[in-house]
Amino acid sequence: MTQNPFEEFQSFQYRKTSFPLDRIVHTAEAVMDRIRLGYEKLLEEEAKELVWMVQYNTIIKAYEVAEKYIKEIDYSAEDIEDFCFALENTQRIPYLIPGPAGIYISALCNDAREEEIVLKLSELKTEINLIGFRLPKGKRLMVEGDTGDFTGIGIEGGELVVEGNSKNWTGAGMRSGKICVKKNIGLHTGEWMMGGEIHVGGRVRGLGNIVDGKVYEREKLVYPGKARYPNVYY
Repeated sequence: MTQNPFEEFQSFQYRKTSFPLDRIVHTAEAVMDRIRLGYEKLLEEEAKELVWMVQYNTIIKAYEVAEKYIKEIDYSAEDIEDFCFALENTQRIPYLIPGPAGIYISALCNDAREEEIVLKLSELKTEINLIGFRLPKGKRLMVEGDTGDFTGIGIEGGELVVEGNSKNWTGAGMRSGKICVKKNIGLHTGEWMMGGEIHVGGRVRGLGNIVDGKVYEREKLVYPGKARYPNVYY
Protein backbone atom coordinates (compact mmCIF):
# COMPACT_ATOMS: atom_id res chain seq x y z
CA MET A 1 0.00 0.00 0.00
CA THR A 2 1.37 3.36 -0.98
CA GLN A 3 1.70 5.77 1.89
CA ASN A 4 -0.03 9.11 1.51
CA PRO A 5 2.82 11.67 1.36
CA PHE A 6 0.56 14.23 3.08
CA GLU A 7 -0.50 11.92 5.92
CA GLU A 8 1.95 13.47 8.36
CA PHE A 9 0.17 16.80 8.01
CA GLN A 10 -3.21 15.42 9.13
CA SER A 11 -2.44 16.04 12.76
CA PHE A 12 -1.42 19.65 12.13
CA GLN A 13 -3.89 22.03 13.74
CA TYR A 14 -4.38 25.35 11.96
CA ARG A 15 -4.82 28.29 14.25
CA LYS A 16 -7.04 31.10 13.13
CA THR A 17 -5.17 34.36 12.91
CA SER A 18 -6.95 37.67 13.01
CA PHE A 19 -5.28 40.70 11.45
CA PRO A 20 -5.77 43.89 13.46
CA LEU A 21 -6.90 45.89 10.40
CA ASP A 22 -8.16 48.81 12.45
CA ARG A 23 -4.81 49.05 14.17
CA ILE A 24 -2.93 48.94 10.86
CA VAL A 25 -5.13 51.70 9.38
CA HIS A 26 -4.76 53.78 12.52
CA THR A 27 -0.96 53.42 12.41
CA ALA A 28 -0.82 54.40 8.73
CA GLU A 29 -2.94 57.47 9.43
CA ALA A 30 -0.71 58.43 12.35
CA VAL A 31 2.39 58.21 10.13
CA MET A 32 0.70 60.34 7.45
CA ASP A 33 -0.31 62.88 10.07
CA ARG A 34 3.31 63.19 11.20
CA ILE A 35 4.56 63.53 7.61
CA ARG A 36 1.92 66.19 6.92
CA LEU A 37 2.79 68.05 10.13
CA GLY A 38 6.47 68.13 9.15
CA TYR A 39 5.55 69.68 5.79
CA GLU A 40 3.38 72.30 7.49
CA LYS A 41 6.21 73.17 9.89
CA LEU A 42 8.58 73.56 6.94
CA LEU A 43 6.16 75.99 5.32
CA GLU A 44 5.80 77.93 8.56
CA GLU A 45 9.55 78.24 9.11
CA GLU A 46 10.49 79.02 5.51
CA ALA A 47 7.56 81.18 4.39
CA LYS A 48 9.41 84.42 5.15
CA GLU A 49 12.38 83.22 3.10
CA LEU A 50 10.16 82.62 0.05
CA VAL A 51 11.96 79.36 -0.57
CA TRP A 52 9.78 78.73 -3.64
CA MET A 53 11.59 81.68 -5.26
CA VAL A 54 14.62 79.35 -5.21
CA GLN A 55 18.04 80.51 -4.13
CA TYR A 56 20.58 77.82 -3.38
CA ASN A 57 21.33 78.95 0.17
CA THR A 58 17.63 78.97 1.06
CA ILE A 59 17.21 75.53 -0.54
CA ILE A 60 19.97 74.17 1.70
CA LYS A 61 18.43 75.76 4.77
CA ALA A 62 14.95 74.46 3.96
CA TYR A 63 16.33 70.98 3.28
CA GLU A 64 18.00 70.94 6.70
CA VAL A 65 14.70 71.96 8.31
CA ALA A 66 12.90 69.16 6.43
CA GLU A 67 15.53 66.62 7.52
CA LYS A 68 15.08 67.63 11.14
CA TYR A 69 11.38 66.80 11.07
CA ILE A 70 11.44 63.61 9.00
CA LYS A 71 14.19 61.96 11.06
CA GLU A 72 11.65 61.71 13.88
CA ILE A 73 9.23 59.69 11.69
CA ASP A 74 9.27 55.95 10.99
CA TYR A 75 7.91 55.82 7.44
CA SER A 76 8.20 53.78 4.23
CA ALA A 77 8.36 54.49 0.50
CA GLU A 78 4.64 53.73 0.38
CA ASP A 79 4.00 56.56 2.84
CA ILE A 80 5.91 58.98 0.58
CA GLU A 81 3.70 57.94 -2.34
CA ASP A 82 0.57 58.48 -0.21
CA PHE A 83 1.82 61.93 0.79
CA CYS A 84 2.38 62.91 -2.87
CA PHE A 85 -1.17 61.82 -3.73
CA ALA A 86 -2.57 63.69 -0.72
CA LEU A 87 -0.97 66.99 -1.76
CA GLU A 88 -3.82 67.75 -4.17
CA ASN A 89 -6.39 65.16 -3.20
CA THR A 90 -7.18 65.88 0.44
CA GLN A 91 -8.24 68.82 2.54
CA ARG A 92 -5.85 67.72 5.30
CA ILE A 93 -2.88 69.34 3.54
CA PRO A 94 -3.73 73.04 3.28
CA TYR A 95 -1.72 74.01 0.19
CA LEU A 96 0.83 72.77 -2.29
CA ILE A 97 3.77 75.05 -3.05
CA PRO A 98 6.05 73.43 -5.69
CA GLY A 99 9.39 74.43 -4.11
CA PRO A 100 8.90 73.44 -0.46
CA ALA A 101 6.92 70.36 -1.49
CA GLY A 102 9.80 69.19 -3.69
CA ILE A 103 12.39 69.81 -0.99
CA TYR A 104 10.32 67.92 1.56
CA ILE A 105 9.64 64.98 -0.78
CA SER A 106 13.35 64.83 -1.69
CA ALA A 107 14.32 64.72 1.98
CA LEU A 108 11.80 61.92 2.55
CA CYS A 109 13.21 59.92 -0.38
CA ASN A 110 16.85 60.45 0.60
CA ASP A 111 16.26 59.32 4.18
CA ALA A 112 13.95 56.39 3.38
CA ARG A 113 15.22 52.90 4.15
CA GLU A 114 14.30 51.62 0.66
CA GLU A 115 16.89 51.88 -2.11
CA GLU A 116 14.27 52.22 -4.88
CA ILE A 117 11.31 54.59 -4.65
CA VAL A 118 8.49 55.28 -7.11
CA LEU A 119 6.62 58.60 -7.04
CA LYS A 120 3.32 58.71 -8.91
CA LEU A 121 3.02 62.40 -9.79
CA SER A 122 1.03 61.99 -13.01
CA GLU A 123 -2.26 62.65 -11.18
CA LEU A 124 -1.09 66.01 -9.83
CA LYS A 125 -2.08 69.16 -11.69
CA THR A 126 0.89 71.05 -10.25
CA GLU A 127 4.41 70.16 -11.38
CA ILE A 128 6.68 69.77 -8.35
CA ASN A 129 10.05 71.56 -8.33
CA LEU A 130 13.31 70.24 -6.84
CA ILE A 131 12.41 66.55 -7.07
CA GLY A 132 15.54 64.45 -6.55
CA PHE A 133 17.52 67.16 -4.76
CA ARG A 134 20.76 65.65 -3.37
CA LEU A 135 19.73 62.10 -4.27
CA PRO A 136 22.55 60.01 -2.76
CA LYS A 137 24.53 57.13 -4.20
CA GLY A 138 22.70 53.82 -3.94
CA LYS A 139 19.24 55.38 -4.35
CA ARG A 140 17.04 55.03 -7.44
CA LEU A 141 14.07 57.39 -7.71
CA MET A 142 11.48 56.82 -10.43
CA VAL A 143 8.90 59.51 -11.18
CA GLU A 144 5.70 58.73 -13.05
CA GLY A 145 4.60 61.97 -14.69
CA ASP A 146 6.23 65.36 -15.28
CA THR A 147 8.44 67.39 -12.94
CA GLY A 148 8.97 71.14 -12.65
CA ASP A 149 12.08 73.29 -12.45
CA PHE A 150 15.32 72.29 -10.70
CA THR A 151 14.74 68.56 -11.08
CA GLY A 152 17.68 66.53 -9.81
CA ILE A 153 19.84 69.47 -8.77
CA GLY A 154 22.81 68.65 -6.60
CA ILE A 155 22.47 64.89 -7.14
CA GLU A 156 25.18 63.05 -5.23
CA GLY A 157 25.49 59.74 -7.05
CA GLY A 158 21.90 58.53 -7.21
CA GLU A 159 19.81 57.66 -10.26
CA LEU A 160 16.71 59.70 -11.12
CA VAL A 161 14.29 58.57 -13.81
CA VAL A 162 11.47 60.88 -14.97
CA GLU A 163 8.94 59.12 -17.18
CA GLY A 164 7.61 62.41 -18.57
CA ASN A 165 9.06 65.90 -19.11
CA SER A 166 11.11 68.12 -16.84
CA LYS A 167 11.43 71.89 -17.02
CA ASN A 168 14.38 74.25 -16.59
CA TRP A 169 17.64 73.88 -14.63
CA THR A 170 17.48 70.07 -14.58
CA GLY A 171 20.65 68.58 -13.11
CA ALA A 172 22.06 71.95 -12.08
CA GLY A 173 25.06 71.52 -9.81
CA MET A 174 24.90 67.72 -9.89
CA ARG A 175 28.13 66.08 -8.78
CA SER A 176 27.72 62.48 -9.90
CA GLY A 177 25.01 59.99 -10.73
CA LYS A 178 22.51 59.79 -13.56
CA ILE A 179 19.35 61.60 -14.61
CA CYS A 180 17.13 60.07 -17.29
CA VAL A 181 14.21 62.13 -18.63
CA LYS A 182 12.14 60.03 -21.03
CA LYS A 183 10.53 62.98 -22.86
CA ASN A 184 11.62 66.63 -23.19
CA ILE A 185 13.73 68.89 -21.01
CA GLY A 186 13.89 72.69 -20.66
CA LEU A 187 16.53 75.42 -20.61
CA HIS A 188 19.74 75.68 -18.55
CA THR A 189 20.13 71.90 -18.50
CA GLY A 190 23.15 70.91 -16.41
CA GLU A 191 23.95 74.45 -15.24
CA TRP A 192 27.21 74.25 -13.21
CA MET A 193 27.05 70.47 -13.43
CA MET A 194 30.33 68.99 -12.15
CA GLY A 195 29.92 65.33 -13.06
CA GLY A 196 27.48 62.57 -13.87
CA GLU A 197 25.23 62.03 -16.88
CA ILE A 198 21.93 63.42 -18.14
CA HIS A 199 20.03 61.34 -20.71
CA VAL A 200 17.05 62.85 -22.55
CA GLY A 201 14.71 60.76 -24.68
CA GLY A 202 13.17 63.78 -26.41
CA ARG A 203 14.59 67.24 -27.03
CA VAL A 204 16.90 69.47 -25.00
CA ARG A 205 15.74 73.08 -25.28
CA GLY A 206 19.02 74.49 -24.04
CA LEU A 207 22.21 73.66 -22.18
CA GLY A 208 23.55 75.61 -19.23
CA ASN A 209 27.13 76.50 -18.34
CA ILE A 210 28.39 72.98 -17.73
CA VAL A 211 31.66 72.43 -15.88
CA ASP A 212 31.96 68.67 -16.38
CA GLY A 213 29.81 65.65 -17.13
CA LYS A 214 27.87 64.35 -20.12
CA VAL A 215 24.50 65.18 -21.67
CA TYR A 216 22.83 62.86 -24.19
CA GLU A 217 19.86 63.69 -26.42
CA ARG A 218 18.22 60.61 -27.99
CA GLU A 219 21.40 58.66 -27.23
CA LYS A 220 23.55 61.24 -29.05
CA LEU A 221 26.24 62.97 -27.00
CA VAL A 222 25.57 66.73 -27.10
CA TYR A 223 27.94 67.71 -24.30
CA PRO A 224 30.91 67.61 -24.52
CA GLY A 225 30.48 68.31 -28.19
CA LYS A 226 29.76 71.09 -30.62
CA ALA A 227 26.83 72.37 -28.57
CA ARG A 228 28.91 74.11 -25.91
CA TYR A 229 27.12 77.42 -26.01
CA PRO A 230 24.59 77.76 -23.20
CA ASN A 231 20.87 78.05 -23.87
CA VAL A 232 21.16 78.10 -27.66
CA TYR A 233 21.16 74.42 -28.52
CA TYR A 234 18.03 74.92 -30.56
